Amino acid sequence: MKTRTIGDVSVSAIGLGGMPMSIEGRPDEARSISTIHAALEAGVTFFDTADAYHLHAGEVGHNEELLAKGIASYGGNTSEVLIATKGGHLRPGDGSWTLNGSPEYLKQAAEASAKRLRVDAIGLYQFHRPDPSVPYAESIGALRDLLDAGTIRMAGISNGNPEQIRQANDILGGRLVSVQNQFSPAFRSSEPELQLCDELKIAFLPWSPFGGISAAGGLGEQHSAFAEIAASRGVSPHQVCLAWMLAKSPHVIPIPGSSRPETIRDSVQAAELELSPEEIARLDG
Repeated sequence: MKTRTIGDVSVSAIGLGGMPMSIEGRPDEARSISTIHAALEAGVTFFDTADAYHLHAGEVGHNEELLAKGIASYGGNTSEVLIATKGGHLRPGDGSWTLNGSPEYLKQAAEASAKRLRVDAIGLYQFHRPDPSVPYAESIGALRDLLDAGTIRMAGISNGNPEQIRQANDILGGRLVSVQNQFSPAFRSSEPELQLCDELKIAFLPWSPFGGISAAGGLGEQHSAFAEIAASRGVSPHQVCLAWMLAKSPHVIPIPGSSRPETIRDSVQAAELELSPEEIARLDG
């Protein structure tokens, strides 16, 4: 597995997003554990989760606990694994998503996440989504405090715009290591954030790289260029999609969600797929 860097940590060029294992339509635990093990066997050392990846009100942190269990039960070496989690986005249990970016809440949430992940310090903690009711600087200040206290080792943000990326990096004293934004063939409006991360040498982590759980299966049908190049290469459109993202910047680390061993095994092969300049230009179009 080829590697890329988040902060001072080397991770697999393709990560695994854990959300599909814990929200609506999730599989049974055994299949999720098999998916986590398949990712580890394929060389994945970067896993993305959040305390809000759960279904029912009484199971906050379901995916964090699932990842921790899957990694702990794996028979091989997991010393190089980095788990990124997020706080500030909540699910009351009725299918809705709410926000809480208050510093007090974020600090409590980070401590709770560390316990669920079975770690003394969270490898990468990201502010999940800006809360309009709380000044952004105050939310990021909580991450700064968590860094200084040693509760988290690295700090990132999710769903941020260029101004917020610069502001967060400033408040963190140049210690912002990642930005996790939506980016896919169907959703390209995060190009400015990707370019800024490239300029600042900050990891850019595209979430929903295939367009979301419901759209992932139809990636090739919705975007013919990806399907045609995939057919000519003898690979899946999903591999082409991830390889296209990797080609955009050495700081891009896609985190495709998966809940089946076969899909993460397919995704990781994108790290070895080298697209030509002509193919990349066609996909960009």
